[in-house]
Amino acid sequence: MNIKPQVLVIDDDAVVGHSFDRVLSKKGYEVNTALSGEEGLKEFETTAYDVVFTDIRMPGIDGLEVAERIKASCPWTPVVVITGFGTEDDEAKASVLGVNGFVQKPLTPEIIESITLKALNDAGDARQAANEDEVTPEVAAEVRINGLRKVGIFAKNVGLFFAAPFIALAYVIALPFVGFYMIAKLSMEVINEKRATD
Repeated sequence: MNIKPQVLVIDDDAVVGHSFDRVLSKKGYEVNTALSGEEGLKEFETTAYDVVFTDIRMPGIDGLEVAERIKASCPWTPVVVITGFGTEDDEAKASVLGVNGFVQKPLTPEIIESITLKALNDAGDARQAANEDEVTPEVAAEVRINGLRKVGIFAKNVGLFFAAPFIALAYVIALPFVGFYMIAKLSMEVINEKRATD
């Protein structure tokens, strides 16, 4: 089983693909290249890629369409657009498609490595967020019930905390009256017994 991160580079300039391969292979990535959008999409169908880089200007299927198709079939796969002729309009379109980056050529080894790491981290965060959102109704109900129980216990404890001084005060005030009542009751019983014996 191959545990290396799988990287696909789609660019009609073979030098770009070789640059990615040279930089990332040394860092433990498996890099495959494609020279057209069509070739890249076919390659994407055969392998589970962890990140895809695509040039924006290519004959046939351009990079934006490549990004759109990849995001439609596998939304968690990060796609980074690389270009030497990108415009703000292209960048806006790419952003709408949900690409994970829009990078201008020329690319240095440092840029290649950093954008790859960022894309992989973004993909991991997106998957984690999606997994957290997938909560069944039963689990949600149990969490809600447990939460309400905890809130109820907390409210009861807070209520007792604030009520304790008043309860103690009530005992202090009531104690003499209870004592007098008990003394009076015992006295009446003694008197009634004496009357009964006389």
